[in-house]
Amino acid sequence: MKDYNIQKLERKLRKELDADRYQHTLGVMFTASALAMDYKEDIMSAQVAGLLHDCAKCIPNDKKIRMCREYGLEISKVELQSPYLLHSKLGAYLAKEKYGVEDEEILGAIRWHTTGRPNMTMLEKIIFTADYIEPARFKAKNLAHIRWLAFHDLNQAVYQILEDTLHYLDSGKGEIDEMSRSAYRYYHNLYDETDDKGDSLTV
Repeated sequence: MKDYNIQKLERKLRKELDADRYQHTLGVMFTASALAMDYKEDIMSAQVAGLLHDCAKCIPNDKKIRMCREYGLEISKVELQSPYLLHSKLGAYLAKEKYGVEDEEILGAIRWHTTGRPNMTMLEKIIFTADYIEPARFKAKNLAHIRWLAFHDLNQAVYQILEDTLHYLDSGKGEIDEMSRSAYRYYHNLYDETDDKGDSLTV
């Protein structure tokens, strides 16, 4: 595992984000670190992924599209309609090329932190969840319960986040990436299977 200089990454990243996004980023990094401690995952990986998860967020949408095309990153129909979704895959690319992150697990956590995906790694689930529950968040439905779940059964937290997010988007609040639906179906099925057995969802 590479030893990353967190303070150096913070200084470099701060120039790319507005004040609110930077504060959110710090919140995600600290929350991800706490979750990593709770689930005995690598704390440095959680810090780096949390810090860089939104490194492409403040790039204007038209520029996101141009950069993805320039770097050969695939753009789906939904992403073309809602270019803000591109910040995840573009962020993973920039994390590697601009910030020197070579760890595929960290890059994957950045790549999937917005939509989720079926059968996420533990670090992917940590960043996906930390992005949703960090202390500055306050608008999401069931937030207090999801924060509790996050430190008791991470898969259930992921499942609840996906369910609430899809319900919100289905009500006409935004475009839905098909990967989010796939992730929801995966964790819904996992929840049903394990719930029938009376077992925990955390794996």
